[in-house]
Amino acid sequence: MSLDLTQLPAFLLACAVVVLTPGVDAFLLLRTSLRQGVRSGLLTLAGIHSAALVHVALVVSGLGLLISHSPGVLTALRWLGAAYLGYLAFSIARGLWLARGELRTATAGEREDERAGNGPFLRGFLCNITNPKMLLFCLAFLPQFIGAAGNPVLQLGVLAGVFMVLAFAWELAIVLAASRLQERLARPVVLNGLDAFCAVAFLSMSVGLVLGS
Repeated sequence: MSLDLTQLPAFLLACAVVVLTPGVDAFLLLRTSLRQGVRSGLLTLAGIHSAALVHVALVVSGLGLLISHSPGVLTALRWLGAAYLGYLAFSIARGLWLARGELRTATAGEREDERAGNGPFLRGFLCNITNPKMLLFCLAFLPQFIGAAGNPVLQLGVLAGVFMVLAFAWELAIVLAASRLQERLARPVVLNGLDAFCAVAFLSMSVGLVLGS
């Protein structure tokens, strides 16, 4: 396989920077875990990483490269991702509007999410699978650390595996920390503020996908 071990520290540092940068997955996990608890948070996490495995499989198999050179496919993915993030933002904002003036608990938030039409696993999966930035990131980032000797496919698989383990560990920490704080933070002002923040974040990311080149 011949991984270039001299580049391993740089690879791990780059992975840490990427993993710790807040994105749609982190916001979704934080909101779900704080509102619905550890079980829903873990289901969302499983959905996110199931989709990530699909992205990695596309990259390792070479199909990801074909997709990256197909402007029509990338545009379709970008619009799908933007539409889903916009849908999430609208659903959260709608829940805030309908529940204005009422006490909003974690249980009420869970019912609103159920009315939105999908469970935590599917939300996590769709958020990740419809985001073309994940695929393009893998294509641009991982090959930089492949050694000149050895099987590039195996090296890609190992590097992707290391990245996914680091991402999973960090996102699992988010789920566990948020769910432990659930009872302490389950107050209307906190939940409303969290929902408003997430709605704005999802809408901003949706617009970013539409405007992205």
